[in-house]
Amino acid sequence: MVLAAVEHHEPPGRRLVDDDLAESFLPSGPRALARLTRWAPLRAAVIAASERAGPGLWASIACRKRFIDERISDPASEIDAVVILGSGLDTRPYRIARHSDLPVFELDQPVNIERKAAAVARALGAIPASVHLASIDFERDDVMSVLDANGFRDTGRTLFIWEGVTQYLTPGAVHAMFEQLRAVTPGSRLIFTYVRQDFIDGTDLQGAEAVYRRFRRRSQIWKSGMEPERVEEILRGYGWTVVEQAGPSYYRDLYIRPTGRTIAASPIEWTALAVRSA
Repeated sequence: MVLAAVEHHEPPGRRLVDDDLAESFLPSGPRALARLTRWAPLRAAVIAASERAGPGLWASIACRKRFIDERISDPASEIDAVVILGSGLDTRPYRIARHSDLPVFELDQPVNIERKAAAVARALGAIPASVHLASIDFERDDVMSVLDANGFRDTGRTLFIWEGVTQYLTPGAVHAMFEQLRAVTPGSRLIFTYVRQDFIDGTDLQGAEAVYRRFRRRSQIWKSGMEPERVEEILRGYGWTVVEQAGPSYYRDLYIRPTGRTIAASPIEWTALAVRSA
């Protein structure tokens, strides 16, 4: 969300993602930093520092957010509800609530839900009636039970968003989530992101050695991965049909080139859109 806040200070034609609420949702320290990046030289320095630490991750994260935002705003999508699995400080529910009473369910760890409620109260004064916050442990709890307990009704036109989460879970928890999502009505959609399995295994670091040291070697922060070539087969086994996948070339052609920026997207993280099969 710091990234989204900083990107919002880019001129409109150069932004990779547009999120005018991101800055206000941040804790005081990151919020102050984001405000300082209104000054273009400092903003460029922050982005350059990110590039040194994890080449391409700045653009990948910004572009995946834009990809998801576009699927929500697409008038042809006919969405009856949005479920965010691992919401963090995501501002999407509150940007949606400006224009619609579309129900949005935010699920995350209890500590994150508490922080989110406090951030929303500080930034907006109150949580909109259409937004529902619920605590969950993705390693242990059943997502459908948590949703049912919080008033979710499945019409078959729900968009599930699982952004920036799968790599932090054990393979067993990722498998369990896909199994639980078998219960949703056909026609529902799922957007999720994942880190490449060969990066997790350490067999292809894609020039991101510092990221590997931080998330895999020093401690096993990232635990799970998938291979783009096998995602369709894997999802089919859980009753989902992959509609499209977005990786570095997709982001380059659709989002980065039109801005005129020379930044590149990382090949280690991908985004997939799938539909629950009939």
